Amino acid sequence: MKFFIDTADLDNILENEYIISGVTTNPSLVKKIGKPYHDILEQIVKKTSLEHISAEVLSEEEKGMISEGLSLSKISDRIVVKLPMTIAGVKTAKFLISKGIKVNMTLCFSVTQALIAHNIKANFISPFIGRIDDIVFDGNRLIRDIRTVFDNYESDTKIISASIRSLNHIAESAISGADIATIPPKMIKDSIKHILTEKGLKIFLEDAKNLN
Repeated sequence: MKFFIDTADLDNILENEYIISGVTTNPSLVKKIGKPYHDILEQIVKKTSLEHISAEVLSEEEKGMISEGLSLSKISDRIVVKLPMTIAGVKTAKFLISKGIKVNMTLCFSVTQALIAHNIKANFISPFIGRIDDIVFDGNRLIRDIRTVFDNYESDTKIISASIRSLNHIAESAISGADIATIPPKMIKDSIKHILTEKGLKIFLEDAKNLN
């Protein structure tokens, strides 16, 4: 399972580029930066070599989504247009896919939504497991179910486990068969750490002092 970083902060992206394969952004993350959306995306493209940069449309209507999707795709062929799992989003996705533009269907909360993404040949589907957990359902059960359905039909649509809230979410996403987990910056660092690793290193360093 690959790691993406869920942020629009270029410094966080550059700091973690050694371990991540892509970036996902959304309007909430962009708002925190306080700069024009296209400027942020252009800097990410310019300053990194990451192949996947998900950029979300802001419109709710099909016409606006198409216009934004085409505009975003012109920034770079590494931009993946992020669209909501709505009727307008699905129609827009089908149009953009016909133009050779990659799409990431976001705000997925059910197997049937994921199946629709597969049927239109979407490149990525993003189930929001943390938000599913919030309503007392099992987010990673959804990942497992989508994986089963996609394997049944030999789907090329990649599963991005999104709305990651804990290290357990990351581990369970991998166990459940997600292709990618998009993770908040701080949690990427936390995923590397373990108390037993730190204790073991301390012992090794103490023993190393007595080697000579």
